[in-house]
Amino acid sequence: MTDIGTERSTKWLSGADLRPTRQRMTLAKLLVGDGKNRHVTAESLYASASGCDEKVSLATVYNTLRAFCDAGLMREITVDGSKSYFDTNMSDHPHFYWEDTSTLTDAPAEQLEFSRVPNAPKGAEIASVDVVIRLRRT
Repeated sequence: MTDIGTERSTKWLSGADLRPTRQRMTLAKLLVGDGKNRHVTAESLYASASGCDEKVSLATVYNTLRAFCDAGLMREITVDGSKSYFDTNMSDHPHFYWEDTSTLTDAPAEQLEFSRVPNAPKGAEIASVDVVIRLRRT
């Protein structure tokens, strides 16, 4: 009998026409198996995967996260131009970046207001607008 986490993971992958390899299933189950959205780094996902029966290398984690992003299952959020987080929530929403813990969390989208964004340069179009609000605890 298949558990609900495996069913969610299989459905998530098949919805993007990705073959459910063992490594992809292991990582997908960690990402969406419980039905909750996640913000992960490759390193944090690798650490979580290290406790699973199916061992995956850090390079495999990076490659799999890239494949998930390319397939439209996740989005990459870059902080400071170098640190990448991967988000399973594909809706348009802003993020809080907690400087003291280097973690990313969802910010309430309904509180964000834009009155205007700059026009894209000639020959380009705006693909998305990422909003990362940096927080420092007081």
